[in-house]
Amino acid sequence: MKTHLKPLIVALSLSTLMACNANNKKTNLTDELIAETVIETKTKKDNPEIKVALLLDTSNSMDGLIDQAKAQLWKIVNELSYAKCEDESPNLKIALYEYGNDNLNADEGYLRQVIAFSDDLDEISKSLFSLTTNGGNEFCGKVIKTALNQLKWGDNKEDLKLIFIAGNEPYSQGSVSYKEASKLAHNNDVTVNTIFCGDYNQGITASWKDGADLTHGNYMAINHNEATVHIASPYDDKILELNKKLNKTYIAYGSNGRKKMEMQAEQDSNAMSYNKANAVSRTVSKSSRLYKNSSWDLVDAEKEEDFSYDDLDEKQLPEELKGKTKLEIKSYVEKKAKAREELQDEIEALNVKRRNYVAKQKTTSTNNLENAMLEALKTQAEKKNYKWE
Repeated sequence: MKTHLKPLIVALSLSTLMACNANNKKTNLTDELIAETVIETKTKKDNPEIKVALLLDTSNSMDGLIDQAKAQLWKIVNELSYAKCEDESPNLKIALYEYGNDNLNADEGYLRQVIAFSDDLDEISKSLFSLTTNGGNEFCGKVIKTALNQLKWGDNKEDLKLIFIAGNEPYSQGSVSYKEASKLAHNNDVTVNTIFCGDYNQGITASWKDGADLTHGNYMAINHNEATVHIASPYDDKILELNKKLNKTYIAYGSNGRKKMEMQAEQDSNAMSYNKANAVSRTVSKSSRLYKNSSWDLVDAEKEEDFSYDDLDEKQLPEELKGKTKLEIKSYVEKKAKAREELQDEIEALNVKRRNYVAKQKTTSTNNLENAMLEALKTQAEKKNYKWE
């Protein structure tokens, strides 16, 4: 089949936007070297896309910010799963950069592309949990310009293209002007949202608001040390029980399949490391349309247009399918697919009750990364006729 399982590709990546800086060959070479991981994924290309590049300061004082990102990822994904553009459900792609860390290469501006645009939610989670903090120099203009040049933003006018940059040092630091980076973003229909970790007025003085205003983005100030509050519900245990059954519906195919199943379990564990309610949020994400694994799971792969049972390589099949006929394999995949759909429907029904319960339990507002990102996302999505179910 044309849709073979695709391992992680570690490659140097340039987008077509590099042409904007063709005269600066030295800068382009540096930008090339910073790129690290490209995840090849499969999406419905005719659907609009929400593309989010998250640029996180990983200097010493940002432990709380990184902790919030890890703890709130699944809540953000779940909220985005309810988005609609006209009658279509947009795809979601997330990229991640870290900057301001002494462990990163000084010649490259103390920044690193952790993962390029991907819709592989397990890979994104793994990337977040790989982040650690250390002292360093925070160059906002440099990391924004690098993300604009390296990532494949595309030119679809219906796509929602957003950068979220979070940190707590002056926005103007570094050799690359944030105004230059903002102009490049604006010219490519990318909105830059700035999240200052600290006092609102201090962030304005440090030019974080100006950085957002230049691309008509949102400026926000958060308490990055605020602990994430996960509200437990009476439906949590049942949803987690269904998650275990959901995991058993995956059919790992190819040399990378087993590793990807192990990663799935690892990210379940990472979510649970915060508490049960966060693991529930991840389970809800796994039951949504945004959780895609056609690169290694036969149930998801079978849905692709170019999939063919005739192209399956028996050597790449799991043990339970080796020696089976094409008809037997197809029957097995269909059985797993039906079981998964039923489980997803059950999880979705329980989550409706859970959301209503949690909404009633909330008595105070929070000032954290999740709220800042969702407020900006919805505000800017409305400008392109995105709505929430």
